[in-house]
Amino acid sequence: MTDTATGPADAAETTTHFRTCPLCEATCGLEITTRGDEVVRIRGDRDDVFSRGFICPKGSTLKQLHTDPDRLRRPMVRTGEGADATWAEVGWDEAFAEIERRLLPLIEEHGRDAVALYLGNPTVHNLGAGIYARALITALASRNLYSASTVDQMPRHVSCGAMYGSPDAIPVPDLDRTSHLLMLGANPYESNGSLCTAPDFPGRLEAIRARGGKVVVVDPRLTKTAKHADEHVPIRPGADGHLLLAMVHVLFAEDLISAELDPTVYAGIDAVRDAVEPFSPEAVAEHTGIDADTIRRLTREVAAAESAAVYGRIGTNTVAFGTVASWASDLVTALTGNLDRPGGMMFPLALTGAKGSGKGRGFATGRSTSRVKGHPEVRSEYPIATLADEIETEGDGQVRALITFAGNPARSAPNSERLEAALASLECMVSIDPYLNETTRHAHVILPPPDALEKSHYDLAFTTLAVRNVANYSPSVFPVDPAEQIPEHTILARLALVLSGMGATADPTIIDGLVLDRVLGRATKPGGVAEGKSTTDLVALMAAEDGPERVLEAMIRTGAYGDGFGANHDGVTFQTLLDHPHGLDLGALEPRLPEVLKTPSGQVELAPEGFLADLPRLVAAMAEVAAPNGHLTLIGRRHVRSNNSWMHNVEVLVKGKDRCTLQVHPDDAARLGLVDGGDAEVTSRVGKVVAPVGVTDEIPAGGVSPPRGGGHDAPAARMAVAARHAGVNANVLTDDGQLDPLSGNAVLNGVPVTITPAG
Repeated sequence: MTDTATGPADAAETTTHFRTCPLCEATCGLEITTRGDEVVRIRGDRDDVFSRGFICPKGSTLKQLHTDPDRLRRPMVRTGEGADATWAEVGWDEAFAEIERRLLPLIEEHGRDAVALYLGNPTVHNLGAGIYARALITALASRNLYSASTVDQMPRHVSCGAMYGSPDAIPVPDLDRTSHLLMLGANPYESNGSLCTAPDFPGRLEAIRARGGKVVVVDPRLTKTAKHADEHVPIRPGADGHLLLAMVHVLFAEDLISAELDPTVYAGIDAVRDAVEPFSPEAVAEHTGIDADTIRRLTREVAAAESAAVYGRIGTNTVAFGTVASWASDLVTALTGNLDRPGGMMFPLALTGAKGSGKGRGFATGRSTSRVKGHPEVRSEYPIATLADEIETEGDGQVRALITFAGNPARSAPNSERLEAALASLECMVSIDPYLNETTRHAHVILPPPDALEKSHYDLAFTTLAVRNVANYSPSVFPVDPAEQIPEHTILARLALVLSGMGATADPTIIDGLVLDRVLGRATKPGGVAEGKSTTDLVALMAAEDGPERVLEAMIRTGAYGDGFGANHDGVTFQTLLDHPHGLDLGALEPRLPEVLKTPSGQVELAPEGFLADLPRLVAAMAEVAAPNGHLTLIGRRHVRSNNSWMHNVEVLVKGKDRCTLQVHPDDAARLGLVDGGDAEVTSRVGKVVAPVGVTDEIPAGGVSPPRGGGHDAPAARMAVAARHAGVNANVLTDDGQLDPLSGNAVLNGVPVTITPAG
């Protein structure tokens, strides 16, 4: 859309662009006004079908990210080590030639498992990466795959995989229709929501209360979300699974199981009844810090509500029993009749998704184990907590090289000082990243992708987690400067070609064709929506021209709402998206059981064997003696202006009062001699940090809460704003020896520490 400015004679023409913010999971619509190559204004798109003009502080900073002088725009190659290291800008051909020179001899000598790949969470925040990362994984063909999932949501994937047959069949709370929301370990007033895509999550919570519903927050801290809820229930860090299992116990003991449960859809009810017998409210009360009467009342309220949703997020996942907690939350939902019903927990159907048959091969873990510590594979990857083991430990299969894509594991992984030392020992490291940060400073080659305004956008992942079925495609605001940069998918394609042995100068359209053929090939098979046509026929019918857009078009037109390349004249096409710049509203969530299931039985498996086998570990935890005097436990926290370390080089997001404080309760401060504003030393089994203390009764006695994503004081990193607001890295304290065994997820909450006045 173009507006001609009026007024002064030198006023230039302005253009308005509508796009989706890619900086968190909320997917808010933005209205971006530009004049030439300059961003004039960014505000919420009031006509966006999903966000209706809502915008958080992060969304307005795309201009600052675009113009950031620290952002890399050309490939960088490092020579020398340590203090003698120097960086030089090079051309793209030279950069890929250097990667080929370093990596291929190493692979030839030690095998493909000698090269590991790490994918950070920004991978799922953009279109090209979401599609082409798989090509990179396939080309590398290494068993050593790692991602940010194992410091975040892997327990949710595992529990849903076991119950519903697919790790991506994740039910979300139907926020706009529920009358009762029980929320555990989530703080959407600060995070904007996670594994639940909902622009203006706070507004949707307030709407629940406004229509007479109830919002209950279970969290160790009195978070901003808890302050705005009807009730805050403090809980001991890491005890969410015990609380939820006790609620399941109450459902059986008080005959509150829904009479509408279809036995042909739900399997294992009796096994669950027997399994939760040890978890009575009285048995878990001391461990959770919640009295038995409150546990019973919380359960009765969920069971009696007209509709109810139980939503557990990162605080319930990044703990020792994260997978069981995730499973138990869905047990409460299912047994009260609130799974797959309006107002309960429902399964979205994205524009690129497809309806299923109701049966499948199911989901399994442990098809292989990690070389050093024997951690089971989950979703083809190993826990990031064991990457340092694989680098440090000599022998066949030792990791000698690493490719990182859109991640900063030197700050996000547990025991990060150990991992960072391991990174420094690698024979070769390649990073796809726009910054020289705490991780990429160890790379030998950095390949910088274009920034958010220089690439198109479509949320492949987050539309599968949205509280309403919507779709929104955003063309790029600015073109990529071909003299400096190449598109992100081209970077991935060229790197894949190098790893495939086809050479640094091979044509990246080879990968474009392979990726597109994989999608179109499914459509032309017998029973496909385009059966009888060839992939060449379908390509001739496509409107999109670029690689990722062509794949997106293929996914849309062969998906649940698509036109089937002409088979359904009322179906959605890529042009439909282009014709709806404010988004396409596909309607409220609808029931999908049993078609969404991919279990061999065709039923919801309420009692997966592996989860039942893990329950004795929870019983044993109830008998543990509380930590001795002087010990506290870590409790993570977020801030609305931060998304881990993504946003820390934007002045407007980090300025003001220092947020990187160690929050402690007044009673603990008095007991330990800590002073508000004074420095304290926090020590865990694996590390130590010093940071200023913030005394507050918003945190429970016995807890200490550092923020996520700090520690920007590393030498050789080039993020000037972040360095001025360095803060401390809480993952110096988290323990790489503590994992949830079912998912391999790191334990980032409930870690025991000691804290003393510094100096």
